[in-house]
Amino acid sequence: MPELPEVETVRAGLDRWVTGRTVAAVEVRHPRAVRRHVGGGTDLEARLPGLTVLGASRRGKYLWLPLGDADGPRGEALIGHLGMSGQLLVQPADAPQEKHLHIRTTFTDGGPELRFVDQRTFGGVLLDLLVPAADRPAEHVPAQIAHIARDPLDAQFDDAAFAARLRARNTEIKRALLDQTLISGIGNIYADESLWRAMLHGQRRTRGMTRGAVADLLDHIRDVLRAALRAGGTSFDALYVNVNGQSGYFDRSLAVYGQEGRPCPRCGTAVRRASFMNRSSFFCPTCQRPPRLPRSSHTARPC
Repeated sequence: MPELPEVETVRAGLDRWVTGRTVAAVEVRHPRAVRRHVGGGTDLEARLPGLTVLGASRRGKYLWLPLGDADGPRGEALIGHLGMSGQLLVQPADAPQEKHLHIRTTFTDGGPELRFVDQRTFGGVLLDLLVPAADRPAEHVPAQIAHIARDPLDAQFDDAAFAARLRARNTEIKRALLDQTLISGIGNIYADESLWRAMLHGQRRTRGMTRGAVADLLDHIRDVLRAALRAGGTSFDALYVNVNGQSGYFDRSLAVYGQEGRPCPRCGTAVRRASFMNRSSFFCPTCQRPPRLPRSSHTARPC
């Protein structure tokens, strides 16, 4: 699924093109696109017209549009979950209908529509209540994602607290980076790229990491995410695009992810691929030495 840079790129586009506009009508064309919304498509079509989009927000890989009416904020938001192939597109009203168009939203100003397109139908939208954030009650997030941790580009991300929680665990570092309740926004691509920059193997145990090593890793994570943001995200096919239908180009800058057999940009060693959590990990076997396995406490008996 899209990771932080891709979702942030979409969020910025929505903020530019949709914020301040009032919904005229909603057409739900595929029931799977609203399967997470209590009440289904008919309920969503009835509740959204007349509401105004107050902004576009994001936490990690999740984005939402806070809603209001003539009396002010409604305390609820429209969550957009992109899944594997979901696209939130801003299109002229006379633009041809996309093959996998699932939700069409028009606005009272008669301007461009907001369309949710999803080829694989893993994504969707739903209305949800906004609740106070656990660490900052003045900040509100959708109840559905209140458990999601802040991402490392969030101004309120607590480096020290993250380091303490990470070092208290006894798990593999890559597995920890993919845990959205610990740190959000990082998926397979940017975990591999960050670990390569930090010269850490994904199987490195978190409990043995020093505070300095964690701080160094966070610096590399932020560098990777910001570089990807500048490039508009990573697109391997036409499934990820921004709100204007344009692909990101950070795939041209990937050091190890998807680069199996190609030379490591740092040392020239061929990049390797390994299976990990039903997906693939990519790393340099020279720059990212795998951790030593503990010796068995049992001595083999002679035959």
